[in-house]
Amino acid sequence: MFTLKLTQIGNSVGAVFPKELLAQLKSDKGDVIYVTDSPDGLRITPHDPVFEEQMRVARELMKTHRKVLHELAK
Repeated sequence: MFTLKLTQIGNSVGAVFPKELLAQLKSDKGDVIYVTDSPDGLRITPHDPVFEEQMRVARELMKTHRKVLHELAK
């Protein structure tokens, strides 16, 4: 468990992430992280949830239309 302290940054408020938390997120200064709603609260991830959903749909289409895509690749 990590505790984040909120601090004033100009007209905004930011949180300081401990090095250990950044290591678990595989993130560093300047990287983008995403905060999304989940059934048990908020989820923080370095992965873009919109891109993940697009890839899920693409994989499903590639699986269901494999023969057509194979013919198009020729």
